Amino acid sequence: MGVDRRLAPDHEVIVYRPSESFRWNVHDYPHHLAKWHHHPEYELHLIQASSGTMMVGDHVEPFTEGCLVLTGPHVPHNWMSDVPAGVVVPNRDMLVQFTPQFADRLCASFVEFEEVRTLFDEAAFGLVFSGRTAREGAELLRQIGPAIGATRLVLFLDLLALLAARPSERRSLSRRLPTPARSQVEERIEIALEYIRENYVADIRLSTVAELCGMEPTAFSRWFKKQTGHTFAKFVNRTRVYSACTRLMETDQPITDICFEVGFNNIANFNRQFSKFCDQTPSAYRRRTRMVATPVPFAGVFHAPM
Repeated sequence: MGVDRRLAPDHEVIVYRPSESFRWNVHDYPHHLAKWHHHPEYELHLIQASSGTMMVGDHVEPFTEGCLVLTGPHVPHNWMSDVPAGVVVPNRDMLVQFTPQFADRLCASFVEFEEVRTLFDEAAFGLVFSGRTAREGAELLRQIGPAIGATRLVLFLDLLALLAARPSERRSLSRRLPTPARSQVEERIEIALEYIRENYVADIRLSTVAELCGMEPTAFSRWFKKQTGHTFAKFVNRTRVYSACTRLMETDQPITDICFEVGFNNIANFNRQFSKFCDQTPSAYRRRTRMVATPVPFAGVFHAPM
């Protein structure tokens, strides 16, 4: 069933951790991310509980528990559950998001990914999966959550291979390709994000960024949270922490030096913010990344192919 949908979708800003090639997330419903929106990333979205109405592109249809949908870049989407006001559906949404650049690198690197390239092309219309593909895809998506390192990436590649393997178990949704126009909202958010990227090591003031975007500070604060899902202060701290992650992985700098170089004023706040975003201390993060990156000596015997 198609509809002529004129309501402009919100533009969502997606932030990745430095140690991740793709983003995995789970959230409740209602949630500030559960809205009519679009973004430049691919997204595989699983509804783990409840039923209701989904909108993908210009397409509207009912959904039930286990609904698994892949959307391409800038395909607007939303799932509205039929639940009474005030009722929360825990962990309703589970998803992975990845950039078109990452998808292109995968397809360009491996000739075996020809079927996956076709899958990505079809995702421009939104795809809903059924049968064995939907059931096994949901299970692989759940396994990605707690996985780390190479195991996490292998599970993701397994998931893509599974989704691409059975064209008969996927169906296109939207009738039209997305035609995103660069809106004033996207221009403003890019101005704000660029300023944060260039100045996060300094004392960034919300009022300064608000003025750059041509907005009053109070209105900018509400607008920024709507666009990114984070308060301004939280987004800046997250940017600083993720910069620290890169330095912890790639250098032997003392943690105290890194703390001040990425913009924090004291080590206690740095440790607190780092633990909030990374679920571990900076020293534990450094040990973990070094362990993953250290090659294991090969003690076996190599046999040439016959």
